[in-house]
Amino acid sequence: MEEKILETSADLFLNYGFKSITMDDIANRIGISKKTIYQHYKNKHELIEASTLHLFEQISTGINLICNLHNNPVEEIYQIKNFVMTHLKGEKSSPQYQLQKYYPKIYKNLKNKQFDLMQGCVIENLNHGIQQGYYRSDIDVQFISRLYFSNMVALKDHDLYPVELFSMQNIMNQYLEYHLRGICTPKGLLVLNKVLSKESLSNE
Repeated sequence: MEEKILETSADLFLNYGFKSITMDDIANRIGISKKTIYQHYKNKHELIEASTLHLFEQISTGINLICNLHNNPVEEIYQIKNFVMTHLKGEKSSPQYQLQKYYPKIYKNLKNKQFDLMQGCVIENLNHGIQQGYYRSDIDVQFISRLYFSNMVALKDHDLYPVELFSMQNIMNQYLEYHLRGICTPKGLLVLNKVLSKESLSNE
């Protein structure tokens, strides 16, 4: 039952936002009493913390599986992006922005975990790209990996990128292209252009 509560809570929070969803909403969706949820989680704050960490672990597992395939590093970045966007429901309810605004302690903890995960994954991607000749050999891997993370966080700031002007899918695609065009060799750019063509077709 606890797994069901976490899965349902995460789904509702992602689709409708952390602020608007109540414990009653979650109980009604599952078809249980609110009392049953309180047997596992003493309040909404505790449930949000548990459900976000549960979702983070699921996404982390998926990202690690993609990285372990050792695909072309340019293609790998887009595979991870598509996987994450699918699991975050396209970020329709701006989950990280809402966490930062209403539940800052949970957000800070999650951000630290995301940093550790992304640092490892991005550094590995950059090193593989350099070794295989897809990325420039003169880039500073530590700097680029941190720049990548900070920009990914910034994209979710709705003061900078209002949702009425920028969809998450669109700005994510624009940023990844911007990032890769700055570090790719001519060999890498050939792959990037092929990936962009596929992405364009899938978004039509």
